[in-house]
Amino acid sequence: MRDAVVELRATGDFTALQEAIPYTRFMGITAKIVDGDVLGTMRYSEHLVGNALAQKLHGGTLGALLESTAIFKLLWHGETNAVPKTINITVEYLRGADSEDTLARAEFTRHGRRVANVRVFAWQRDPERPVAVATAHFLLVPD
Repeated sequence: MRDAVVELRATGDFTALQEAIPYTRFMGITAKIVDGDVLGTMRYSEHLVGNALAQKLHGGTLGALLESTAIFKLLWHGETNAVPKTINITVEYLRGADSEDTLARAEFTRHGRRVANVRVFAWQRDPERPVAVATAHFLLVPD
């Protein structure tokens, strides 16, 4: 995993990191640098639907995208090659997420040497209309 983080920082390419995490592969979660910031994406897939009747994404999949995007941002901006450990995460579901790709961006509310607080926003068509937001706290693990 550490090699994937080193490669990410050297190239800006998240591919090796994403491939090293089976869960992100299964969920279809990817990340890339857009305008100097990390943009997380969860590609739509039938297995992500939680309400088959309404064709809405399962809330847990949105939580996974939010947490993964926060971790990707921490690794991109981090001073260590170790994956941060989630202390806690609170997700607010604002509206039903349709059966389509979902995007996410994270911002630091506090980034110390040992702990980071991150706010993450997920949306589909319009970033001004998020489908979910999260507040997460992470323990930054030294190498």
